[in-house]
Amino acid sequence: MNAELYVLPLVVRIERATPPERTDALEAAAKAVLDLLADPGEWAAEVHAWEATGKIRKVVRRARGAEWRRAVALPGRTIEHRTAEVRVHPPVPLDGWPRDLARLQVKGTELTDTVAPGPAEPPILWENPALEMSAGKAMAQAGHAAQLAWWASDEGERAAWREQGFPVTVRKAESPAAFEAMAAAGLPVVRDAGFTEIEPGSCTFVADAPWLAGRVARP
Repeated sequence: MNAELYVLPLVVRIERATPPERTDALEAAAKAVLDLLADPGEWAAEVHAWEATGKIRKVVRRARGAEWRRAVALPGRTIEHRTAEVRVHPPVPLDGWPRDLARLQVKGTELTDTVAPGPAEPPILWENPALEMSAGKAMAQAGHAAQLAWWASDEGERAAWREQGFPVTVRKAESPAAFEAMAAAGLPVVRDAGFTEIEPGSCTFVADAPWLAGRVARP
């Protein structure tokens, strides 16, 4: 199958009575992507095919109740992060989703933060405050930013990051100008393909960590 047609499925658990905090869900998505990249295990071939062209598409779907139980029964890993649970599944062909994932909703995944997030600690994935993105879209973009940061890190940096449990903070930049300054500073930048919600080429996230300054992640 053509590697260009692969996509990484992410499923966020959103129960009616206990939805996750938005920031927790974004951070969980980033951690899920990092966990899979660090140790693809039995899905190494699928991950390699997906990464091969650099077109690292991700689709976030939402599930609750029986839907979530069916998703958990499929091959994948669940990342629990504070109020959020996100399951990452091995990459699949764009037109070959497992039925129990394909039936899950994509659009309209909205979450909010009911309490202000705590202090930001690096690595920080900065969201562009000038863009309006659903929580699902932002989760995918945070996953992209984490992946670019992983690609831009050397083996020693990756090992240290993994040993610490992939700490990652997601925050909105203070202003569009602050975001643009970081994007121009040589840090890994996510430029969206524009399949949904925003214009093609929009800069959505910047990955910021002490070891990433001046790094260029592979395209």
